[in-house]
Order: sequence, then structure tokens, then C-alpha cells
Amino acid sequence: MNGQVCPIAKMEKLLVATDGSEFSKSAVREAISLANICSSKLIAVSVVRTNTEYESLMPQVVEKDEKEMAAHLESIKNMASKEGVDCETILHLSEDPYQDIVSDAEKRQVNMIILSSHGRTGLKRLMMGSVTAKVIGHAPCNVLIVPLDAKVDCKKILAATDGSDYSEIASREAISMAKLSGGSLLTLSVAKRDENIPVAEESVKIVKELAEREGVQVVASTLKGEPYEVIVKTAEQYNAGLIVVGSHGRTGIERLLMGSVTERIIGHSKSPVLVVRKPH
Repeated sequence: MNGQVCPIAKMEKLLVATDGSEFSKSAVREAISLANICSSKLIAVSVVRTNTEYESLMPQVVEKDEKEMAAHLESIKNMASKEGVDCETILHLSEDPYQDIVSDAEKRQVNMIILSSHGRTGLKRLMMGSVTAKVIGHAPCNVLIVPLDAKVDCKKILAATDGSDYSEIASREAISMAKLSGGSLLTLSVAKRDENIPVAEESVKIVKELAEREGVQVVASTLKGEPYEVIVKTAEQYNAGLIVVGSHGRTGIERLLMGSVTERIIGHSKSPVLVVRKPH
């Protein structure tokens, strides 16, 4: 993580979920870096996916996976130790990895979950991995998604807003992070149609005023187009080290997947994305 100032006020415990793949390397690296800068405890979680029928037919395969994942977690613990980070490791055998990740976050009262954005089975880029989507839908805290080879940098933060309560909470978090890091903020609202432009302009105006009140260097932008495409493209042009979005905190079946805009931003973004949860 660039810069040596913890960008978030309360970061006592971080949880990083890893499946040992190439994709999760960046998430692990950034989690250790963030834990080091913020003097946080790190909890590294891996889940060996099981299936009752498969397990009874091929128990040696599950056993092999379990050994490999245990070794992977031990390597993370060693990496963390070299950076002076206290790291606890947890290994689960489960049919539903997201449930274990969310449960661990709740039990240990973590301040942030860190994940990679991929689907292990090579899902289309329009969608992120189903485990990542479900963790975000059910998480008790903010979730940071780190794409392959991405680095978190709070010197330039893009806060996407749609004027909702959820994006106002996310924007406040982005302002706080920019202030603590000495970074700048781009507040962006995207109107799909001409009639949406006044609402979009008002949304960024509110965020801009809040940021200026906190002494944060801020630019407000209202653009027209497909929201996720415009947000991802603008983040690249702005060279944003972080995109901050709100979670629409839906309940029931809708919690399994967030709004398609957030999901598609994560699926396409080269920058890390912080999904800010509404406090319980």
C-alpha cells in the first residue's frame, strides 16, 4: 500500500480470504501491507470446498486439498510475521465458503474483509466470482476487493455516488480516507438519461461541499452513460488507486448479489474497490 499512513480510523482486525490461486496473491499482499500500516491483527481464512458425495468417493482428493491449503496459510503467516504483523489462520472444510468467511468476520468482529475479484472457474468479466458476490451481500463490515496485480493507493480516490443514503455513507468514508492519507477525491455521479442529470449534479455537489469542509482537495464530475462503464473508465483516466462505492444492503434473496452496477464495477475495474456497508 502506497503511503505509510493508515487511511481508516478504526482498523483493529482485518480478514483476508484466500483460495491459494494466483488471483488471491494481490489481496493477500495488500492485506498484509494494510495490517502493517494500521497495526491491525490479520486473520487469513481459506475454505476447502467439499461435497458430501464427492468426499465419500474421493476422500484422498479432499485430504490433498486440505494439506495444500494449510501449507498456503502457513506461508501467509510467515509473510505477515516478516512484516511484523500478527496473523491468525483458519481453515474450513465447507460446501458454502462465503458462509464461513462471513461467520468468521462476525465472530471476530473484523473491521474489513479483503478478497480477490476473480471467479476461480473463469467467470465472465461482467460478473465477479460468486463467493465474492455472496460475501459482499452478507458481510457485517466493509469489503475491499483487490484485482490481480492491483495496489491500494489512497492518494487518488474515486467516490461513486447516486444520491442514495448508501452512497452518502460511502462518500463520507472516502472523504475520511482522503483526509487521513492526504489524498485527493473525485466524486462522480453518472446519469443514464438526460432527466437524471439534475439529481446527479446535486449528488456530487453535496459530496464536494462535505469534502471541502474537511479540507480535502476534491473535484466533482457528472457524466452521462452506462454507470459501471463510465465509473471504470473515469477511474482509469484519473489513475484512481481506489474506487469507493456503497452497498445497497438488500435483504433476503437480493442480498446474494448486489446491484448490478457495483457488481460490474468490480468485474471490470483494474483498481481496488471498497464496498462500504451501512452500519448496523
